[in-house]
Amino acid sequence: MMGFSSLSHFNVWSAFGTVRVWTFLVLLLLRSDILVYSDSDYLVGLGSYDITGPAADVNMEGYSNMEQTASGIHFRLRARAFIVAEPNGNRVVFVNLDACMASQLVKIKVIERLKARYGNLYTEKNVAISGIHTHAGPGGYLQYVVYLVTSLGFVRQSFDAIVDGIEKCIIQAHENLRPGSIFVNKGELLDASINRSPSAYLNNPASERSKYKYNVDKDMTLLKFIDDEWGPVGSFNWFATHGTSMSRTNSLISGDNKGAAARFMEDWFEQQSSGRKVTVEFGGDGHPRRISNIISGPLDNHHELLELAAFFQSSPGRPAMRASSVARRVRGSFKQVDRPRFVSAFCQSNCGDVSPNVLGTFCIDTGLPCDFNHSTCGGKNELCYGRGPGYPDEFESTRIIGERQFRKAVDLFNGASEQIKGKIDFRHAFLDFSQLKVTINKGGASQTVNTCPAAMGFAFAAGTTDGPGAFDFKQGDDKGNPFWKLVRNLLKTPTKEQVDCQQPKPILLDTGEMKEPYDWAPSILPIQIFRIGQFVILNVPAEFTTMAGRRLRDAVKTVLSSSKNFGSDIHVVIAGLTNTYSQYVTTFEEYEVQRYEGASTLYGPHTLSAYIQEFKKLANALITSQPVEPGPQPPDLLNKQISLLTPVVVDATPIGVNFGDVISDVPQNSTFKRGEMVTVSFWSACPRNDLMTEGTFALVEVLQSKDTWVPAYDDDDFCLRFKWSRPSKLSARSKATIEWRIPQTASPGVYRIRHFGAAKSLFGSIRHFTGSSSAFVLA
Repeated sequence: MMGFSSLSHFNVWSAFGTVRVWTFLVLLLLRSDILVYSDSDYLVGLGSYDITGPAADVNMEGYSNMEQTASGIHFRLRARAFIVAEPNGNRVVFVNLDACMASQLVKIKVIERLKARYGNLYTEKNVAISGIHTHAGPGGYLQYVVYLVTSLGFVRQSFDAIVDGIEKCIIQAHENLRPGSIFVNKGELLDASINRSPSAYLNNPASERSKYKYNVDKDMTLLKFIDDEWGPVGSFNWFATHGTSMSRTNSLISGDNKGAAARFMEDWFEQQSSGRKVTVEFGGDGHPRRISNIISGPLDNHHELLELAAFFQSSPGRPAMRASSVARRVRGSFKQVDRPRFVSAFCQSNCGDVSPNVLGTFCIDTGLPCDFNHSTCGGKNELCYGRGPGYPDEFESTRIIGERQFRKAVDLFNGASEQIKGKIDFRHAFLDFSQLKVTINKGGASQTVNTCPAAMGFAFAAGTTDGPGAFDFKQGDDKGNPFWKLVRNLLKTPTKEQVDCQQPKPILLDTGEMKEPYDWAPSILPIQIFRIGQFVILNVPAEFTTMAGRRLRDAVKTVLSSSKNFGSDIHVVIAGLTNTYSQYVTTFEEYEVQRYEGASTLYGPHTLSAYIQEFKKLANALITSQPVEPGPQPPDLLNKQISLLTPVVVDATPIGVNFGDVISDVPQNSTFKRGEMVTVSFWSACPRNDLMTEGTFALVEVLQSKDTWVPAYDDDDFCLRFKWSRPSKLSARSKATIEWRIPQTASPGVYRIRHFGAAKSLFGSIRHFTGSSSAFVLA
């Protein structure tokens, strides 16, 4: 009896085990990405949202070129966020913006919104907002005068688009929080960056330089986020190279090389999975509210997708305006029901002296290399330009540098095996950098020095080899000249104390002491440190040069390594241009040379020492679990902002012509091949009337049946460019030109190009319109 009972017990459990094994195998076949990762310590959530902003009339942030105003879209800009939380403990939020830099005012308003929604769950202390440093995004969203001059003051549309997008991507990440794991990997990327100020770098001690193989940081560090159920859901990486593949004459909104890399990697990941059946639920206003997919299978074989396209066709006045926003997503970028979309961000690091124009610098008049010390040609800075790998095509340079970062990220993503383990923690402090006391070691003895009120040197006006300045300024100028000092004094004559403090920088603009009509430059800056297990992010509000970043990282790592709470295997990255913007930070030795970066180090020669001193305090507070003094709050200058940007008054077309009518069509009965350009132009209206957020101004459709057109590419695709122009600045007439460079992956078929826009009447009402080209064949 006992034996029989034991045997029966064995058989029951054996059978149960067999079922479990078969269940495991079935799941393995169906979902190979969910079984490898089960040992999760965290909740992980990611989100992404459109922050493109106004695609017309607004000056672009970065080059300070008054003539560089937006007139279309290369591809859209996005805010991407990750949240990592302990199930019953701390959490951190990191937001990466396809924007030139973070804005102090933007963060203030984002935190206000998050507090209204979530209470004290998300605050200025555990939320970081970082910019990739593209120089091809709309400006006017910062709050200090010096950063608003070229944009004719504050641009509310730019500001609102970024604040809204950040809030929405954080909400997405919060709502996507699920048990998950994080893996880290690091590797060298050798062909996406060079040092654009090598003469300044060489002024650093030879003993220090000998510790490094290169005069820029070549390491990319990547975090891979794994959802316990769905598998990989995203990646964020940090790598230093400027967002200046697109030149100072470009007028199309673009995420530059890092935005392109993110776009490529998100597409790559989604293409790894087979297409799936898509269903769309529409709200009461006819706009798509939810998209999901049910089963595997080619997208273009499902009748629901055809019905969706037919619905777009039959209702051009309403849902087409937002239905077009699903064009890219409908092409197969969704997975099973309710799975979060894959989010990939390419974040900025210590890029201060790092350029993506890897072919070097050349004189545009002679073709010879520029002067090494001053980056001039015959004494003129405006003739010296860096060349990207796609020279002379800046779009190709953007693609190549973006692709190189993307391919390295894929390698790191696929090879990531070191799991992040340990506490989540953070520290944050505001500091008044205009009068910070700093203890330095000089000649073996301690000495106390001060930082200075902000000021910009003469070499600042010379620009860089990525975007030269004008007039007779040049990099490496540590003297200045009498004429420009006279002009400077009309605005503000610096005090003797300020001149002495900023030595050897000759002051061109004494921005820290200029207060009319409000502050010209920031004084109070945030510093912030995030800990996610053995991974540490130093969030800095400036562009650190290569060696400045190395010194800061090493100093913090030394402090953290002294604690038993951290092992020796600590990963420390710098997230540049984070939480606000205060230009550059060089080493003391680089500051002495006064190239562009040194002239743009606002708070004097001891700025880096101040950062190192204060970040070491944060690191010590982190390992001892002690709080830090919050410091003085930065000002909220929103109500003081001035805008001189002319609003859209009215849009018009010639008599007998409607908005959306074709001006220049494809040739009749035309056939194109992959790699060729298709160009169509339409009568249009100002893109500022409707930003088409999460939508599109341009769409390529493919014919799927006798009379059903399906979205194929939109203005978030690298291959499709939306260009907007008017005959003169005061003209009410305008046109949209859409260029489609047919990808090598495009399927043969019948295509057409559509344009979506919104026109403003004399009385202020907005009316949406659409236009369509004739059909053409892709052979």
